[in-house]
Amino acid sequence: MGGGPAGRGRWQGRRAGRGPRRAQRFGPCSPRPPAHCPSGLVVRGPSARRLAVAARLQLPEGAARPERSMPGIVVPPGEARRSSDSRGSSAGSGRIPAAEGWLPRPAGALAPVSGVGTRTGGSCSSGRGKPGWAALSAAQGPERRRPLGPARSPASAGPALGRWRFGGVSTAWTWTSRPPPASGQAPGPPVAYREPPRARTRPASAPPATRRRAGGCLALPPSLPACPSRPTAPLMPVPRALTAQQPRCWTVLPHGRPAPQHPAFTGGSLTKLAYYSTVQHKVAKVRSFDHSGKDAEQDHEPPYEISVQEEVTARLHFVKFENTYIEACLDFIKDHLVNTETKVIQATGGGAYKFKDLIEEKLRLKVDKEDVMTCLIKGCNFVLKNIPHEAFVYQKDSDPEFRFQTNHPNIFPYLLVNIGSGVSIVKVETEDRFEWIGGSSIGGGTFWGLGALLTKTKKFDELLHLASKGHHTNVDMLVQDIYGGAHETLGLSGNLIASSFGKSATADREFSKEDMAKSLLHMISNDIGQLACLYARLHCLDRVYFGGFFIRGHPVTMRTITYSINFFSKGEVQALFLRHEGYLGAIGAFLKGAEQDNPNQYSWGENYAGSSGLRSSPPEPCPSQRTRGGAFDLLEMDRLERPLVNLPLLLDPSSYVPDTVDLTDDALARKYWLSCFEEALDGVVKRAVASQPGSVDAAERAEKFRQKYWNKLQTLRHQPFAYGTLTVRSLLDTREHCLNEFSFPDPYSKVKQRENGVALKCFQRVIRSLDALGWEERQLALVKGLLAGNVFDWGAKAVSDVLESDPQFGFEEAKRKLQERPWLVDSYSKWLQRLKGPPHKCALIFADNSGVDVILGVFPFVRELLSRGTEVILACNSGPALNDVTYSESLIVAERIAAMDPVIHSALREERLLLMQTGSSSPCLDLSRLDKGLAMLVRERGADLVVIEGMGRAVHTNYYASLRCESLKLAVIKNSWLAERLGGRLFSVIFKYEVPAE
Repeated sequence: MGGGPAGRGRWQGRRAGRGPRRAQRFGPCSPRPPAHCPSGLVVRGPSARRLAVAARLQLPEGAARPERSMPGIVVPPGEARRSSDSRGSSAGSGRIPAAEGWLPRPAGALAPVSGVGTRTGGSCSSGRGKPGWAALSAAQGPERRRPLGPARSPASAGPALGRWRFGGVSTAWTWTSRPPPASGQAPGPPVAYREPPRARTRPASAPPATRRRAGGCLALPPSLPACPSRPTAPLMPVPRALTAQQPRCWTVLPHGRPAPQHPAFTGGSLTKLAYYSTVQHKVAKVRSFDHSGKDAEQDHEPPYEISVQEEVTARLHFVKFENTYIEACLDFIKDHLVNTETKVIQATGGGAYKFKDLIEEKLRLKVDKEDVMTCLIKGCNFVLKNIPHEAFVYQKDSDPEFRFQTNHPNIFPYLLVNIGSGVSIVKVETEDRFEWIGGSSIGGGTFWGLGALLTKTKKFDELLHLASKGHHTNVDMLVQDIYGGAHETLGLSGNLIASSFGKSATADREFSKEDMAKSLLHMISNDIGQLACLYARLHCLDRVYFGGFFIRGHPVTMRTITYSINFFSKGEVQALFLRHEGYLGAIGAFLKGAEQDNPNQYSWGENYAGSSGLRSSPPEPCPSQRTRGGAFDLLEMDRLERPLVNLPLLLDPSSYVPDTVDLTDDALARKYWLSCFEEALDGVVKRAVASQPGSVDAAERAEKFRQKYWNKLQTLRHQPFAYGTLTVRSLLDTREHCLNEFSFPDPYSKVKQRENGVALKCFQRVIRSLDALGWEERQLALVKGLLAGNVFDWGAKAVSDVLESDPQFGFEEAKRKLQERPWLVDSYSKWLQRLKGPPHKCALIFADNSGVDVILGVFPFVRELLSRGTEVILACNSGPALNDVTYSESLIVAERIAAMDPVIHSALREERLLLMQTGSSSPCLDLSRLDKGLAMLVRERGADLVVIEGMGRAVHTNYYASLRCESLKLAVIKNSWLAERLGGRLFSVIFKYEVPAE
């Protein structure tokens, strides 16, 4: 089974009555795959979520990996491509979609038995009642490395091939050889016509472990199925945390080096489990039609075709629960995260020593103990760099009590105070340089131990619960108890604690458990706060981060430490807490084990759909709450396709705040926008179902999306700080995350396709009318065209109602909707005067909507700038959000416009017009998290003008953003409540031209 030197291999999948599928070449990630690059067959889909099979596969030299799949995973076209074939899913039928393939079977691999698979109670079984998995003997497996030779057919492949079958729909996979294209052969369509290569192949710079990520793996749904061949005992409350993963995701653990991918961080009272998974999800792709051999395009033909494909993304999971369930946690690791190649598991914290023997006995793995402090520092650096609004100041008497801090681009230096059993104080200077500068033996263990002696309560959370109900003044001696009031000479108020537990020495009565727990908590928290303040001032640091199991999001603890820091530093030192402080060690252990993959080269983002939020209430001691183990259950982070950095044109990145209104502070605005998103939910569900007319389970998935997003909104009503600062942007992003979780990658794809097609047919007419105007008239017409295009925003209910009720509503009708000058914010005269001066060197334009907006509004404006001698960088979303134009759509639109307009055509050819992606999939814009390639190009071309259009990008965000160059922010207010609040009316105009101060 090999590929000869004269050819390239490819996968060829056939189903009954269907021709061969087009295959994807191996691509630029390497001239050849690893000699034993593993692969497998994954059956998936709504009705197959309880079943996955993977086996390693030896690929011949020069082989191509299968298209539309993670390297090493073969996707049967009968299931994975059903959406692009306009076929429905078999969800709800109870019958597992069939798939059959020829694959090699290595020794010890798990393989399905023949027969029709059914789902019963979450288990996998065959139609004959046999176990759903069977182990293969060593005699059946192929050699590790096979000499390369001529290609062989399945019939002659010998024992290296086995027949795998599930159900009745057959899919046969064979390996064939294909000679390379002859020299002089016409090249394929340009990049603008096809999907971005990154979606199918790994970059050449990817580390080796990344390229073999899914190899030789056991694919399992994270919903913990009870496999018949390996019965699983009930996990008590633990599955409640562990099964909170999305039901459609498949967790795939790597074969090459799996241990670092799922280290367990085991602390004194809580277990934190960190593991890596790859998640298959649907993405909408656009591709230009191939018109070769056609005389002309059909008038009714859309400008491009849309296909829904499978794509793989990386995800980090962090789960936290009490050590009471450590054995259930180990069962989970053994059943779902360990394969035959796993030799070592990373662990850190006190539990790494306490449970070492249990871990090695249960998992039969060697425990690799990582340094606790190194893991904590790595974890802290990671969350501070990758999670916006990670750090917060706690102010108990304020509303809200959590004040989130904007991430500083340079997080160093800082002081980390880790409060575990004792206290460690570390000065962190760089990513890899830190110093232990002090500590104390009085820490969380002291509170727990003394609390147990005083109250006879053994549970840490129960102690905290008691403290939250107590009154320390019944036990502590205050200044006023000694002096009868404040001590004026020393400037001490009467309510300060003069002596902790001071009253217990003289009082004859019994003290309640609650009062003693509260006094003890105050005593230890005050001591830690004063110690941290002294070290911070000694080392001239003004930022102190507190972490460790003692904090656990408990309000009384945070309030006392904050008060202590403020009191002793006179406000010069700031006490900061972290939303995910409980996961620092687990994150650090994961990063330590995955150093060869260099995870820091990527950017990561919190997945709001799968993460638990911050709570303000203290943890309850009842069993239903114990699995929370503090303030959080789960944290999920998705690896972003491209690294993100600051826009180099920001005036002061450290003070930049993208969002205009903080809904956490503004109760009236919060109430309105939460209600607004609730009311819009029906329309989003309707649009999501309509975007997938061939899917039989679209309505079911849309209802699940509705329920999940509705629950998120209710959580945010009661706890607006749950995911950091609450803004319109975070509400929009949460909705997009929930849509993606239920396989609705682009609900507005059909709308955008139709509107782009209509607008392209009007482009030449609009250009002719503009060219017929005088220079000054043309400048105003261009601006009005930009504004009129911005009206076409399906995210605004006032507009979507018009567009749905009046299909003939177009560009001219939108112009008539606009507010007459003077506009609500009107800097047009100042802009016109600037245009009479020298041209700008380079303009960076952030586009908003598809269709009329980008084609009839933005491109004529771009054309005018190009005619003046200004280079233009047009930046569009990397991924879909509402009806915003995406980078891949902009490539096709630009190519079609270039065919009609010589100015655009020459600018593209001469690279005076460049199309770039922002790295975002949001209707809003965060200038501190932009695609690194875009930022480098902006610096290289010397951009001196930034144009931001759209309500989401220029009003909800960046309205107050200060740049080091000229900026133009323009939008049409399409929300009546917001317009009224700004002092205008519906369709009022914002035209804000700003010049930086000299």
